[in-house]
Amino acid sequence: METDEDTGLLAVNFAANLRFLCERSGSISDICRKMKINRQQFNKYMSGLHVPSMQNRRIIAKYFGLSQDVLFVEHEEFRMLIEGNYFHTLEALRHAARFSGFLETGLLHQRSAADGYLGIYDRYQYSSIYKGKILRSAFCIYRNRDFLQHYYVERFPSFDRPSKADYVFKYHGFTIPLDGRIFSIDFEVSQKNEMTFGIYAPVQRSAKNFMFGITSGIAATMLRPPYATKVAMHFRSPGMLSKADLRRVTTLEENDSSIPVEVRQFLGSDEMLPRS
Repeated sequence: METDEDTGLLAVNFAANLRFLCERSGSISDICRKMKINRQQFNKYMSGLHVPSMQNRRIIAKYFGLSQDVLFVEHEEFRMLIEGNYFHTLEALRHAARFSGFLETGLLHQRSAADGYLGIYDRYQYSSIYKGKILRSAFCIYRNRDFLQHYYVERFPSFDRPSKADYVFKYHGFTIPLDGRIFSIDFEVSQKNEMTFGIYAPVQRSAKNFMFGITSGIAATMLRPPYATKVAMHFRSPGMLSKADLRRVTTLEENDSSIPVEVRQFLGSDEMLPRS
């Protein structure tokens, strides 16, 4: 049940995010006129006094090309989602003549079907840093205008102090649904030295939704050598990542009971795929 404190936090987050979007989108008067929302009411949203009704949430989200959940995430995370994940690169590509044809035939006509992938996942793979351990990261797919984008967080606990993290990596990128498969490309935004690519197939087993596939990565440091490995993603819920989701991010033993049986069966005993 949502408390007054929760509502207040939502209003603060929404207000900061809305101001940020408006600063990038022209005058407030023009924005209100195009959305057909009363300017006085809109000012209350931007000041954090009111949370918009469900109808106005839909109108605002549609105007800025975002899913409603994105509008309520913490502001620093929101800024990173919008401008810190190389979105400007794809914005430039979408205006290129050759790329626009690819968008029209490969992406945009699949928009409604692609929304079925939105939400929060547990992401499992064998760790390239902690040998023999399975890494569980928090993964989220969300919509940004015409595109699906994603971000995920990896955390490697300290051997000496398991409650502390020795390494934390954050990735932001693009999710491309094509012909029943999911392709991904992302960039590590903390160290800024790694790019990864993945391809996954959606699978439903025992009323649970998974995506099974492989990912490969290449970095500029010896700490993160090039690698390729199997990846399993288990759908948990719609929405954006929360602190509760991030608390689940860790490394696990292969036989940890919290890992779904289907995931363990898919990953098997091969930690890393052979390299050519």
